Amino acid sequence: MPLSSLPKPHPDAITLSQRLISTVRSAITEAGGTIPFVEFMNKALYTPGLGYYSTSLRKFGAEGDFITAPEISPFFSQCLAKQCSQILAHFDESVILEFGAGSGIMAVELLKALESLNSLPTQYFILEISADLKQRQQITLQTQIPHLLERVQWLETLPSQPLQGIILANEVLDAMPVHRFRLDEQDVSEFHIGLSEHPIETPFIWKVLPTREESLRAAVETLRPTLPVGYVSEMNLALPAWIQSVAERLTAGLILLIDYGFPSREYYHPQRDQGTLMCHYQHHSHDNPLTLIGLQDITAHVNFTAIAESALTAGLHVSGYTNQANFLIACGLPELLSAINFDDKIYLQKSQQAKTLILPSEMGELFKVIALTRHLEDMPLLGFTQDDRARL
Repeated sequence: MPLSSLPKPHPDAITLSQRLISTVRSAITEAGGTIPFVEFMNKALYTPGLGYYSTSLRKFGAEGDFITAPEISPFFSQCLAKQCSQILAHFDESVILEFGAGSGIMAVELLKALESLNSLPTQYFILEISADLKQRQQITLQTQIPHLLERVQWLETLPSQPLQGIILANEVLDAMPVHRFRLDEQDVSEFHIGLSEHPIETPFIWKVLPTREESLRAAVETLRPTLPVGYVSEMNLALPAWIQSVAERLTAGLILLIDYGFPSREYYHPQRDQGTLMCHYQHHSHDNPLTLIGLQDITAHVNFTAIAESALTAGLHVSGYTNQANFLIACGLPELLSAINFDDKIYLQKSQQAKTLILPSEMGELFKVIALTRHLEDMPLLGFTQDDRARL
């Protein structure tokens, strides 16, 4: 999509972006002229008060930049509740910890559904680093489920105490900063961000330099036998540590990760030679992260093989892996839809929402669900009874 066709930002948004650009420019100058893309992505998304996820700009829903599955339909959270209920039944006291709760609508619908199933957790933690999103979530929950608000607690970091129950992350991992690399004939190069000679038109430019990140070089070299010279893609080097930190908090239960991505053999397919980097701005998608700084989401698809390998290293068990369509169907989506009177005027709307969640051309195949467990290895998980591709 031509960038010229994107909607023009509001003047207040432009002011925020210019402040963030100044911050990034200073960091590049202090670093000697360039910073790795992974650092740029981190600053663009998470600089306090200025990064995309730290400002008051609307991000989710029709008025934002993208719509997540829980906002498309309550069916998503209601199906998720069925899987959660199966796990929570094994504990006298249990918690749910949700990473990055967005607008808060998934927490609302999930708690409502669990209440109807008589399976409420003792506590519901929301780990949210954005003060603005936390405030919006609190308003959403206070408005829609005030009687359950006492069970909810907001956190800025992982709790120090051990947990038993469920840890959820829906569309969280795709926003983790990634290294962008190029496989050269004799070495591995890494994409950096430098300063443009025309800062008014475009403040930043790409620069490709031999990587100084030995862990990146080593990981990319393992891909060399199957990839052509010049191959470009991304790698999330922070993922193993993130999985390890989450695993250390879970004494027993389930970690459920939902996101768009592929197993490694598809992620690093020779024909996917420009990677998966994507930006989202007011429901338009494009692949240039060097524009609209702080005003657009920057994402990379998730490597589910890397998740599985990190989980095994962290002492977890990979208990299921499938696409979103099969997970939701196994958790009762057809039954939820059939419970609506076919002649009801909302049936068409609800059925269209269900199609968006499960059709291969929509979210059904690209989005995957992976289940990581501790001390539940013998339990067949409900969401993976239709299809389990756990051999990544």
